[in-house]
Amino acid sequence: MHTLFRVTAVAVLSVGLMACNQSPSSNPNVELAKAWVTAGADSREALMGMVEQNMAEDGLLFRDRYVGFGFIWDNQRGAEEGRMIVTEVIADSPVAEVLQEGDEFVSVGGVSVSAENMERLPFRGQPGEAVSAVISRGGEEIAIEVSRGIVSAPTTKAEMLEWMATADDDNWGPEKWELHEAVGQGNVVYVWTQAWDTDEVSGLPFEAHQVTRMVFNESGKVTAIANLTEDRFVLEQTGYTISR
Repeated sequence: MHTLFRVTAVAVLSVGLMACNQSPSSNPNVELAKAWVTAGADSREALMGMVEQNMAEDGLLFRDRYVGFGFIWDNQRGAEEGRMIVTEVIADSPVAEVLQEGDEFVSVGGVSVSAENMERLPFRGQPGEAVSAVISRGGEEIAIEVSRGIVSAPTTKAEMLEWMATADDDNWGPEKWELHEAVGQGNVVYVWTQAWDTDEVSGLPFEAHQVTRMVFNESGKVTAIANLTEDRFVLEQTGYTISR
């Protein structure tokens, strides 16, 4: 799945969006929101420029919440070398007081970390359930135990730019993308898009909708962004199942 393409959303939301519709000509925030999501689909460079120029310094990207440990790792290196090295520990997450940047997972829940096992590592699952793991730190292997929890990690403007600066241009954006509708009232704008892509692991094609909600301040700068996506629908199209 290409970078930044965790698209989703429910098409029927467009009906609700119409209730807050305001003519783009009378609301410059609508035009900026359309340009923003278009830049995100087009290229890394285009989106970086949009963020630098039009996001407030205290603006936040609200990422999807999930149940898990609460860390970020170098997945590009993981795919190439079969290693899971922590690049960031999310504040107030289940591992906030356990992991450090640079820690490397050796095994999780008895499953060894390798390129073949990346999708089998039991980071996700029931909240509150304890999961054993082994990490390597400074040449020493350390056994840890983490209880899964709900992880919520808003991303700052600086963090967005730092991540995009190292992202892969070749894997940026979907194969096909359409903007269906953009509506807004006052400082809040909703943009409904749809994208088509191919899953890199299974090789199967998929499509999904996404609704992006953007909030602007009085100066016309973006202060908050959040997406409603169809992650489960994408998984189903690419052959995955969710079971208990």
